[in-house]
Amino acid sequence: MSPHGSALLDWLTRKLRPRPPVPSPTVPPPTVPSSEGRPPPLGRAPRLTADFSSREQWVAGRSWAYPDGGPVNPGDDKLDHLVPDASYSRGGVFRASLRPDGDWDTGLLTTEGSAEGFTLRTGDVLDARVRLPTETGAWPAIWTWRDGGNEIDVFEYHPDHPDLLELSNHVRGGQRYYTHPSIRPGAWLELRVEFGARSVIWWVNGVRAFADGTGVGPDWSACLIVNLSVCAGGYHPAPDPAVTAMSYKVAYLRVYGS
Repeated sequence: MSPHGSALLDWLTRKLRPRPPVPSPTVPPPTVPSSEGRPPPLGRAPRLTADFSSREQWVAGRSWAYPDGGPVNPGDDKLDHLVPDASYSRGGVFRASLRPDGDWDTGLLTTEGSAEGFTLRTGDVLDARVRLPTETGAWPAIWTWRDGGNEIDVFEYHPDHPDLLELSNHVRGGQRYYTHPSIRPGAWLELRVEFGARSVIWWVNGVRAFADGTGVGPDWSACLIVNLSVCAGGYHPAPDPAVTAMSYKVAYLRVYGS
């Protein structure tokens, strides 16, 4: 065989030899910011499992967070008229309906003054699952109150800011307007708040949303409030005149001790 033929045979052999597979490029896992992650498992029994139908656990239609215990609180930009009617709160659906005088009958439950007298305390963890309302003017919240203050807002929501939750510590200061695409009118949210002495930590749908770095102090305690308010138009728009009813739902609420 001529040198040229030998070279041609070598070239064809190399060309036709099976090639090893080319490895697929490695795609790194998505980076999780240091302020986010999954909430740790609690691994302990709850101190409170909310039974909104229980008259021993919850008082309906009255709260000392309102002037003279209610039923109205116009100084806080609210059209509320608190009612004890069980259909407004006792099933875990917190409702509001338009009254002939332009105010709104609204549902509120609190552990303050109840027979069981449950209070949150430093080190507790609250878990809840809620479905947000859709109507402009709706103002749902889960929060704490005692002796004219001690307020921590597990959440507040206004549908005119559709992707935003208000998370606030009014005890030692600290607030975040937390935005996320999963927050929207009608959405279900899973909420967790850790009431730490040095930092209150909020989780939303498993994401660490905010740690205030101030906490509630070692001896804090407060009652729970769950309610649906209606905005009067000062801070957020009042309801559209065509709207006569609104609601939001709390599927569960539990409190775990430290």
